[in-house]
Amino acid sequence: MQKKSIEELESICSQVRRDCLRMVHAVQSGHPGASLGCTEFFVGLYFDQMDHDPQFNMNALNEDVFFLSNGHISPVFYSVLSRSGYFPIDEMKTFRKINSRLQGHPATHEHLPGIRIASGSLGQGLSVAIGAAQAKKLNKDDKTVYILMGDGEQEEGQIWEAAMYAAHWKVDNLIATIDLNRQQIDGPTKEIMDLIDLRAKYESFGWTVIDTHEGNDMKSVLEGLEKAKELSRKGKPVLNLLHTEMGYGVDFMVGTHKWHGIAPSDEQLADALGQLPETLGDY
Repeated sequence: MQKKSIEELESICSQVRRDCLRMVHAVQSGHPGASLGCTEFFVGLYFDQMDHDPQFNMNALNEDVFFLSNGHISPVFYSVLSRSGYFPIDEMKTFRKINSRLQGHPATHEHLPGIRIASGSLGQGLSVAIGAAQAKKLNKDDKTVYILMGDGEQEEGQIWEAAMYAAHWKVDNLIATIDLNRQQIDGPTKEIMDLIDLRAKYESFGWTVIDTHEGNDMKSVLEGLEKAKELSRKGKPVLNLLHTEMGYGVDFMVGTHKWHGIAPSDEQLADALGQLPETLGDY
């Protein structure tokens, strides 16, 4: 994979945010908030960090693997998969439509390249990623398994069973990231179910934990991913706490849970797109 400059990656981010907003607006359904907030992470992962092949192989032998646990942020996932060559860019027009491969939550029965699990039932993704990482060890495959979770998702009990298991069995080819935007569907996480100190919790379970404090700054995101990889394969699973702003990139969406699952109106879409340059061409 040819490396891109920070400026090129930031340019891709602008287009991905446009894609997300246009997809959700077209069907007046979907989750724009965290999709916008996680854009730098997805672009940095797929266009810079991961060794992956758009000629999709479900077994993923000898390549890095990514799993999306908080599957409701499918718009950003679909955009990045399409823009990195997994399926035609025009297919984004079918988002959330009948018989589309781009369902509201990613689904494997649609056979969309890049999708390895059906996700969106929160709390399950970490368990799957651990299994995939152990399979790589059994296959003498030295590539890395990545998993993204939401912070509100940490309220699920299965997360903590999986976290305990990964540390006990030294699943150290696993890099988990939590989108720490401090928002969930009903409000700020501190009001709904305070997460307290996730670093302390995961460290007490036996994980190595890092913070990426500027999760919407591309340079910081890449540095965080590189640091996580450096710390992997040392006997412990690695957690990357990615501090982001929900709705980042659009001034009236940023920093609030209200855009978790609401589609913009025609006027709001025009306003948002006016803040995001079209860099790769709209679908």
